[in-house]
Amino acid sequence: MFGRRNVNGAPVVFGVLGAVVGKDCAPRWYRVQLPMKPNGRIGYVRAWSVRVRSVSTSIVVDLSQRRVVLYRNGRPVLRARAAIGTSATPTPTGRYYVNQRLIPYDTSGPFGPGAIGISAFSDVLTGWTQGGPIAIHGTNKPYLIGGAVSNGCIRVENRLLRRMFRAAAEGTPVVIRA
Repeated sequence: MFGRRNVNGAPVVFGVLGAVVGKDCAPRWYRVQLPMKPNGRIGYVRAWSVRVRSVSTSIVVDLSQRRVVLYRNGRPVLRARAAIGTSATPTPTGRYYVNQRLIPYDTSGPFGPGAIGISAFSDVLTGWTQGGPIAIHGTNKPYLIGGAVSNGCIRVENRLLRRMFRAAAEGTPVVIRA
């Protein structure tokens, strides 16, 4: 079902939740989060078919505070005010992971200098390309930061997005809470 690359040409990434091991204690299968609708889908991939790597970063998005915090080794290293989804197009809550990092052709456009794609999808945007994927990205309208103005994505100031983009590798866990 999944190839090596997604529709954006980025490597397919899964969030590993656990392993099924053989008698020799070597992993045979990995239990993984899947980057697809509906949010929260779980699957299994053969251990020999994937490369596993650990990450030291995590991201917490607090929608009520409209705040994003990037952690490294459990310590906060970056805090940013954020714009979030409107009441009609809310940012979905849950546990996700960074599944791609994209640089738009126009870095002065609505996504700013980059987008940190996460494995979440909008619950209401059904007609959007790729089913309404959610990202943490920059903006060309920084005056909207702090508002509930997006179609579900999380917007941060471009200077902070650049730092977060460099630090948050694929596989970084992302928790979005109300």
